[in-house]
Amino acid sequence: MAESTASRTQEFLEIEDRWGAHNYHPLDVVVERAEGPWVYSVDGDRYLDCLSAYSAVNQGHCHPRILATMQQQAAKVTLTSRAFRNDQLPLFYKELAELCGLDMVLPMNTGAEAVETAIKAARRWAYRVKGVPRDQAVILTCEENFHGRTTTIVGFSTDPGSQDDFGPFTPGFETIPYGDLEALERAITPNTAALLVEPIQCEAGINIPPAGYLKGAAEICRRHNVLLLLDEIQTGLGRTGKMFCADHEGVKPDAFILGKALSGGFYPVSAVVGKKELLSVFDPGSHGSTYGGNPLGCAVARKALEVLQDEKLVERSAELGAWFLGELQKIEHPDIKEIRGRGLLIGVEMNVPARRTCERLKELGMLCKETHDYVIRIAPPLVVSKEELSWAVERIRMVFQQ
Repeated sequence: MAESTASRTQEFLEIEDRWGAHNYHPLDVVVERAEGPWVYSVDGDRYLDCLSAYSAVNQGHCHPRILATMQQQAAKVTLTSRAFRNDQLPLFYKELAELCGLDMVLPMNTGAEAVETAIKAARRWAYRVKGVPRDQAVILTCEENFHGRTTTIVGFSTDPGSQDDFGPFTPGFETIPYGDLEALERAITPNTAALLVEPIQCEAGINIPPAGYLKGAAEICRRHNVLLLLDEIQTGLGRTGKMFCADHEGVKPDAFILGKALSGGFYPVSAVVGKKELLSVFDPGSHGSTYGGNPLGCAVARKALEVLQDEKLVERSAELGAWFLGELQKIEHPDIKEIRGRGLLIGVEMNVPARRTCERLKELGMLCKETHDYVIRIAPPLVVSKEELSWAVERIRMVFQQ
């Protein structure tokens, strides 16, 4: 039996390797179903998911309430395009804007599309509202940022692998050090349109800026009439123990950029949620998306947000995350450089490449992934229990004891 199931796993690996572009380096687990914080492979093994599809399944895999909503809506109407109106989009607008404490919503599909939307909005705002000379607007971004994979976005990345042979790149961006308020102040000119920043840099290795950085950045941006655009695609919607990571410092940006957990992992839904002054720069024909704001996506997103609030998953992330981080920080090993985190977003930085440790954890039934080679990202679904996290701590401890 073991031989036949193992050969089935290998068969999938060979098909994927033969027919798929090799732009990922996944762990060799072939998942066929999932529930809550657990996933199950084609060979019958069960794993605790400690990545959450990069925070897209904060509500857990296949949440029954979101699943029921998706099935019900799919049986009614899935897509109208924005040529016509639908009965889910207005309610999605209202509920998401109120949740964010902002004025307007512009829906898209993927996180990268939402970032591109925010860039276009910031540039048009700079010309039409701030008075920057046409085509001279500059958007400030930070070293080690990750905002997506489009050519414009990778053009302002500082990761050589993201840029190699993909140029020429879009002008109009300036890179500054992350977490450095003095560098931000120095970089601003009359042509500066916006600061685009992640409250915590997830892909870069769970880089947490100094306390007060976001609050200070917001004050500097206000003083210079510069937009603050917060990319909370991975940190938002409960991941760090607050609804938005910016809430830790009481910061309200000019726009939140959201995605991933906005649909609970069921369907690509993203959005820019911003002040009226910013999003009012769009007029009919200036921006859009065939699938953006579709009734299926809106219904799913509305239910995903409802689940976050009804089940108090944000509070759960804060409470369990603090306990989990404390337990992990008790583990001492010469290969561990630092363990840091906020809520259920934790990074284990190592002195050696982290890939092998992730593979050993997989062998013990726990799935997580290395980022920037030397950091293990640990971010389980927010529905995870304390008992399951305790089980994970023991697996991590076992790996380092070995």
